[in-house]
Amino acid sequence: MPHSRSLPLSFLRSSLVTGLALAMSGPTMAEGGLDYSMPEMAPESESGYTEKPGWASERFAVATANPLATDAGYQVLKAGGSALDAAIAVQMVLTLVEPQSSGIGGGAFLMHYDGEDVAAYDGREMASHEASETLFLDDEGEPMEFLDAVVSGRGVGVPGVVRMLESAHDAYGQLPWAELFEPAITLAEEGFPVSERLNRLLAEEEHLASDPLAARYFYNEGEPVAVGDTLKNPALAAILRKIAEGGSKAMHTGDIARDLISRVQERTQHDGVISIEDMAAYAAKERQPLCTEWREWEVCGFPPPSSGHLTVMQILGIQEQLDEVEEPLVDGTPSQDWLHGFLEASRLAFADRGKFIADPDFVDAPGGDWTNMLDPLYLSGRASLIEEQSMGSGGAEPGNPGSMSMAWGIHPQQPEYGTSHISIIDESGNAVAMTTSIEQAFGSRIMADGGTGQSGGYMLNNELTDFSFTGEDENGQPIANRVEPGKRPRSSMSPTLVFDLESGDLVASLGSPGGAAIIHYTAKALVAIFDWGLDAQEALDVPHAVTLGGPVWLEEGRFPEETLQGLRERGHEVSEQELTSGLQAIRKTDSGYFGGADPRREGTVMGD
Repeated sequence: MPHSRSLPLSFLRSSLVTGLALAMSGPTMAEGGLDYSMPEMAPESESGYTEKPGWASERFAVATANPLATDAGYQVLKAGGSALDAAIAVQMVLTLVEPQSSGIGGGAFLMHYDGEDVAAYDGREMASHEASETLFLDDEGEPMEFLDAVVSGRGVGVPGVVRMLESAHDAYGQLPWAELFEPAITLAEEGFPVSERLNRLLAEEEHLASDPLAARYFYNEGEPVAVGDTLKNPALAAILRKIAEGGSKAMHTGDIARDLISRVQERTQHDGVISIEDMAAYAAKERQPLCTEWREWEVCGFPPPSSGHLTVMQILGIQEQLDEVEEPLVDGTPSQDWLHGFLEASRLAFADRGKFIADPDFVDAPGGDWTNMLDPLYLSGRASLIEEQSMGSGGAEPGNPGSMSMAWGIHPQQPEYGTSHISIIDESGNAVAMTTSIEQAFGSRIMADGGTGQSGGYMLNNELTDFSFTGEDENGQPIANRVEPGKRPRSSMSPTLVFDLESGDLVASLGSPGGAAIIHYTAKALVAIFDWGLDAQEALDVPHAVTLGGPVWLEEGRFPEETLQGLRERGHEVSEQELTSGLQAIRKTDSGYFGGADPRREGTVMGD
């Protein structure tokens, strides 16, 4: 696959980040590597919907969920670092400033383009080798309450993001590994301003204060740290110094690993089973990316254990088989005609997802090839099931994309949460799309300090709750995504790179957080950019619509009443809900690049 060149964005969104001095004098290109300087900035706005302008650039760009993380990636690119280098710096800063969403205690999927080839790096969390199908069953053999499993040691998987980033850095890094930790270490030691978003999430959180380390770090006499307060994290600074000097080995062995094990195994209820041997044995994996033709584009995404690309492209492929909608977008809002097809295609795609997709080291693809799920003839047959009236909740059945029936049970519906997304393109045309997660907000609500005894630390994930809590369905059929020793849970993360089908040039990097709704957010962003011709920011502004196969949720306050009523008349069970995505997108333009950040969160884009 041929290459595309460069990008950047040299100013930050003043509407969301007041007093931001990032687009100012900024760092200049360093001759001797990264010389990080802390930006002067006010705390970010809270969640909600804040209009953003989009950002144009000519040579390189970085888009992340937090202005401090964006700035760290920007400074790395200015210092001559690669897109992969910038992603490492961004992830370490997100561990500090966005502890509710991702960090070194979690996992990630990374798509990378080096100007010729696309690579897919799997840093997904892993179940202990002592885990079994009974992990989430109570003493009576019944599935645990979901939140009880989340806020426990049982939900914690062996983290993989550090080991994965190290593996990718060996292949694509330009700056020394240790230099990439300087921004996060500096911010952890000097402190960063608490944003309204972090303050509000802490105020709403009911379980975090039950963890002694988290209570001491995030709260003052039971009250969350105040907006604008400077929050320092000396424990995380010490941990990151060890990883900077010793690589992923420092994370997976020694004091940091032993401390993590003690936190997981010493919960007063529902202790976890991760061992020091599990930590040391964790290996990042390079998977074969899935690249799918769609219209005049080639869309490349992550294979299983992510369900993201397969389900996104099933939705788009099924919709492509339907009659063309005359007016898909009305005044920037999807029409009820377009929404009906999108939602029905989602029902069918999620039915297949629930039956077939799981860790490919444990589960065979239908017919031996995951692309059978995207075969145009198969999708045409699925599309023929869509009628004027909705199938309704539970009305969509899985199909049979392989040459023989697969004897898998149907995965029960369970909540999915979390994550953060990073999109970067550097001056040489290397690109990253990386979605990274600890699952729920603040993960398992367990904080680890690496055995330092200092204030702060990092949050541990609850990603194992992405497994089915039961090993088989009501008919006794085994569920593909059940718990097994050493297995990685199914994910919805959808980091995406898009190429021009004819020339092979890279044209976009995008993705989103949002649990299972990541799939809808990413699919709709692709349609908005490549079908409707919107720029990256306009595409991310478009209101959301989601169904996982049951009720339909429309983004609260964003659709006219006639759209809701029209969908109800077609048989959809519709309600409004706050749908807080966190999309990031960078799109190639005639003059360089144009980046967008989700108006529902505090993300920004920077470049030159």
